[in-house]
Amino acid sequence: MNPVTLLLLSLLFIPSLSSKMEPPRSSAHITVMGLVYCDICSNNSFSRHSYFLPGAEVRLDCKFKASSPKTTEQITFSVNRTTNRYGIYKLEIPSVDGIACAEASMASSCQASLMWSSSKSCNVPGHRVTSDEIAIKAKVPNLCIYSLNALNFRPSKINVNLC
Repeated sequence: MNPVTLLLLSLLFIPSLSSKMEPPRSSAHITVMGLVYCDICSNNSFSRHSYFLPGAEVRLDCKFKASSPKTTEQITFSVNRTTNRYGIYKLEIPSVDGIACAEASMASSCQASLMWSSSKSCNVPGHRVTSDEIAIKAKVPNLCIYSLNALNFRPSKINVNLC
């Protein structure tokens, strides 16, 4: 093969080889979750008469630090979620470019706030805001779970016979 042709062919392949040599960016799948319950005794604790509250609206405000080789950015967002029949609200964040679990757990914060309750008998806000979280890095690579402390609503009147 002609040396000039060989040189031209090699020049064509060098850029494609160098782009493949970049390390892959790690990204994390993040889950933020918590629960809402009806605090029958209005003491901010789950008693034997308390129950998990479906249909409660919760606002989540989160921020995550994302880093890339050239910049450091912050991703912030606010969303509303409604609790399921077990009183659990959940936000699934698919893989986000530049956020790895280790970085997410150190440089993130989420806050949950009660908005309203669909229950007619338990609709007075009790413990209404939480930012206390437990960050769990799962054994599955780049799966991060943020479990927020429980929030609660109370009945408008306490049933002294139960408490």
